[in-house]
Amino acid sequence: MAGRELSVVVAPELRLFISPRLRRAGAGDAELRVPYDGTSSLGHVVESIGVPLTEVGSLAANGRQVPPSYRLGPGEAVHVRAIERPQRIPLPRFVLDVHLGTLARRLRVVGIDTAYRNDLDDDALIAQANAERRVLLTQDRGLLKRRALLLGGYVRGTSPDEQLADVLDRFAPPLAPWTRCTACNGPLVPADKDEVERMLPAGTRRTYETFARCRACHHVYWHGAHSGHLDEIIAKAQQIM
Repeated sequence: MAGRELSVVVAPELRLFISPRLRRAGAGDAELRVPYDGTSSLGHVVESIGVPLTEVGSLAANGRQVPPSYRLGPGEAVHVRAIERPQRIPLPRFVLDVHLGTLARRLRVVGIDTAYRNDLDDDALIAQANAERRVLLTQDRGLLKRRALLLGGYVRGTSPDEQLADVLDRFAPPLAPWTRCTACNGPLVPADKDEVERMLPAGTRRTYETFARCRACHHVYWHGAHSGHLDEIIAKAQQIM
């Protein structure tokens, strides 16, 4: 099949990934004509048109489900199907790349185990994701194509609201609002006022009686005037679930 073309039908949900070189008049059509060298795996072909395998639910050749390692035979037509939502993952825990800091804080607000640092490079992110069995969330398609990555997911949306909705819709993680530190992801535990009083502003000491403290970094939390926006985020998340 060297020098020939493949017929590749890409699910509508995956067409945003199709590389610009394959877009043309009628790019919204289901079928693409893709050059094929006769030896590459199907997974390589799919990623060559721009679709990370982390976003693929199944691959089929002539209607028969096949793995990404499959080598195509003459005349076989390919169907690329999207991940079925909600996606099953071993553990509902995530690590986010450096560009998704606001999303990381929102995931922590609703109680989802979310690792995030703004100083990790791609190799360190992949190493952490694999070692801690976390799903690496990113909008970097190249990062999702790295062979070393075990679990990853592309985050759709430009605003934090859209991104949070997408992650919740895709993975359906259990929510536990107000149980994680938004600063470090550590667990929050109830704290007596006399334990944290010296760390409180004077107005807070006079006004509030109920507090929580991060077990990891010892940051103190209370349900103050600033919490209204966070309550709104939590309410929207609970509606999605």
